[in-house]
Amino acid sequence: MLKPSKALQLITLGTGGGRFATITQKRRTGGIRILYEKTNIHLDPGPGALVYSLEAGLDPQRLNGVLVSHCHPDHYNDAEVLIEAMTHGMTKKRGVLAAAHSVLGGGQQCDPSISKYHQQMPRQLVDARPSTSFDIGSLRFTATKARHTDPDAVGFRFETPNFGDVAYTSDSEYSDDLAAAYGGVRVLFLCVMRPAGNPWRGHMTSDDAVKIVKEAKPEMAILTHFGMKMIFKGPASEAKSIQEQTGIPTVAASDGMRISIDEEILVRAERKQRGLSDFVKG
Repeated sequence: MLKPSKALQLITLGTGGGRFATITQKRRTGGIRILYEKTNIHLDPGPGALVYSLEAGLDPQRLNGVLVSHCHPDHYNDAEVLIEAMTHGMTKKRGVLAAAHSVLGGGQQCDPSISKYHQQMPRQLVDARPSTSFDIGSLRFTATKARHTDPDAVGFRFETPNFGDVAYTSDSEYSDDLAAAYGGVRVLFLCVMRPAGNPWRGHMTSDDAVKIVKEAKPEMAILTHFGMKMIFKGPASEAKSIQEQTGIPTVAASDGMRISIDEEILVRAERKQRGLSDFVKG
């Protein structure tokens, strides 16, 4: 099991996104775990979120929050089983489920992605529309507008009592208001599906990431949610290019990466056969 820490910790249980990365698992699609004091949250639990949580020593029964940004399987697939874990096998009303309107009620593109049966078991249900704010433990979340093929898609920005703000764009095209929503965060997770020069409607490229990072000016940018074109191009080289163009430290997330945020930002990458070793210090 993960040792307790006073710092805010984020664990990338998956850094893949899109249909073919999901189907092949060239990069895992388990989403992000957020740990702070007694707060334990899973963000965008795509396929493999349960298994990769257990593999990382993260007991899903300790969850007190599940967040889902939109109604595509690489973001919601394991949400129901994590809700079952959070509610201790559906025996206790506990925790918070905060999800985009399309996930809870269906929308222009999809039917509800989480059943009514599972929606009734968390202690609190949040229809996460842009500008909606809610608390999970000691963290304060605000849903932010995303520009995606699911028109109800949202990102999330959250504030800690001691270590500043962190944000996650989810899948989105660039827009001026998107960049403005993330101004002043310490760490910005960007879902960068494709490398520079390869636009795709509703998704972000490295070119878009450059514009957002220049405007938002986070202390550190972390790229994640890579599609196959990005995986084959090499996320690390794209991160290096973004850093050179923006002057902001930029990291390409890897599966199993752990980010610790207190006065400093410490990033540790999981390495095969060698465990965890420090490689970036902010």
